[in-house]
Amino acid sequence: MNKTIERHGGNVIADVLQRHNIKWIFTLCGGHISPILTGCNELGIRVIDMRHESTAVFAADSISRLSGTIGVVAVTAGPGLTNTITAIKNAQMAQIPVLILGGATATVLKDRGSLQDIDHLSVVESITKYAKTIKRVKDLQPSLEEAISTAISGVPGPVYLEIPVDLLYPEALVREWYGLKSSGNSMPWWMSRYLNWNVNRIFNDKNKTFPKNTKIDAIQNTTLHIQGVSDMLQSAEKPVLLIGSQALLIPEKCEKLANAVQILNIPTFVSGMARGLLSKTDLPIFRHERTKVLKEADVVILAGVPCDFRLDYGRAINHKAKMISINLSRNDMYLNRRPVKGILTSPSAFLIDWSNYEGNNTNTKWESWHGQITKRNSARETEIIEQSKLSTEYINPMKLCISINEHIQDGDIIVADGGDFVATASYILQPRSFTGWLDPGAFGTLGVGAGFIVGAKLTHPDSVVWAIYGDGAFGYSLMEFDTFVRHKIPVISIIGNDAGWTQIARDQVDMLGDVVGTKLEPTEYHKAVEALGGAGYFIDNENQIDEILIQAKESAQSGKPTVVNVRIGKTDFRKGSLSM
Repeated sequence: MNKTIERHGGNVIADVLQRHNIKWIFTLCGGHISPILTGCNELGIRVIDMRHESTAVFAADSISRLSGTIGVVAVTAGPGLTNTITAIKNAQMAQIPVLILGGATATVLKDRGSLQDIDHLSVVESITKYAKTIKRVKDLQPSLEEAISTAISGVPGPVYLEIPVDLLYPEALVREWYGLKSSGNSMPWWMSRYLNWNVNRIFNDKNKTFPKNTKIDAIQNTTLHIQGVSDMLQSAEKPVLLIGSQALLIPEKCEKLANAVQILNIPTFVSGMARGLLSKTDLPIFRHERTKVLKEADVVILAGVPCDFRLDYGRAINHKAKMISINLSRNDMYLNRRPVKGILTSPSAFLIDWSNYEGNNTNTKWESWHGQITKRNSARETEIIEQSKLSTEYINPMKLCISINEHIQDGDIIVADGGDFVATASYILQPRSFTGWLDPGAFGTLGVGAGFIVGAKLTHPDSVVWAIYGDGAFGYSLMEFDTFVRHKIPVISIIGNDAGWTQIARDQVDMLGDVVGTKLEPTEYHKAVEALGGAGYFIDNENQIDEILIQAKESAQSGKPTVVNVRIGKTDFRKGSLSM
């Protein structure tokens, strides 16, 4: 149906997003935000409607991680926003820029009991870098520019803009809503005057434009530190480099970062999205026995890695070791343990610059140290293979992961969403591209899977996306298979189904002797996916694995979102792994 519509606030927002090369906006529709969606649709910005607002934010999050362009989500007022809280906090802790556009009641109805009217800013201020209410149409563009600039500068993070509904719809329609176009005297003169003043305030100078905001936060001059760090490494006998997700915030720098790691030749461990560096098999990166290595190291370089629970609050590192921390966040740099040298800058930029420093002499150093770590790493690999051969009820999860690894190819992307099974997979699965590994990050959030899948497939349409799920975590994503079908998002989802919240049960049963709250049913998730229009497969015998994985891959490549529900047994591989 073609209908001429007066230009409105949603068009202004769409214009700004287009100028920032935004290709997708994620949402669950609501009357408060409809003009944003229609405005984006008119400009060819693809509107991806999800089945839950948190999934929409996770999808925007993954767009930022994989494309280098900020992800954008629009949610309606009240519960539309409150449904996003976990996902926004996850983006904040993972240091991912996301723009959240939130609907709100009309300006004149604020705090008067309007539908879904709450104090949105107080809800999000502690979990965003920037939160603001826009009160005039002419402020839409500069506020968006400021929000986007804030999100991507310094330590990246989520930002929120509250946009009242009467800023978004056409002016004539808003005046009609306010009763200002009525010929009758249906309201007192003073109310009519007040409402007219309010509408005029909203729409005055509505066509005013502002230049694009290009603010960039100042960071340290890294050249002042490179010589000092290089000198420290020359005298080191057992150095270790830890690289975290922050080093991969800019995807186009990944190749240069990988080259830097190779040139520096420091024994390296990676975590989070930095696991994508494992796709380059000729780098000095190791996967196993990190704790033992850190206890023996004499110099430890943390590149975008804080001393949080993942490093036992700094206690995992030899207390005599000299620690260098390179981080965009001053708080993360000094968290729990003070480094001998703290460098406030982009970890990837520093490592790249350092690798080009003429005073380096590291290519042939530390051969004995490399050999020692290599031997340990190989021994652990052998141990994992041997453990994968042990008989368990149903399928040994380690055997399953080894088989999956043989089917993943160059350019594929792995999405991780779960606890025990996914953590097991992280020891075994090999990422096949720099952006080939997506996990939630430090917040340990379950439910990221569906959103991450959407973002991965949109940004890398030629890649096969492998989603590795625990059966508990899969419950968060199940309904989004409807979204995958509607928007033609093929994926291969592997569910390690052991009918329980095993990561919690491991320690709860040992410590407290009770399984309460940790048991699930061996649900036939594959049938539910089939009912939603996808393809479903079931495996309960290891002889079926290869054949069904081949079929699942063919199904996904034909365009169908696909799930493989695998009944797995229990092992002691991750006994005592509960993090606090």
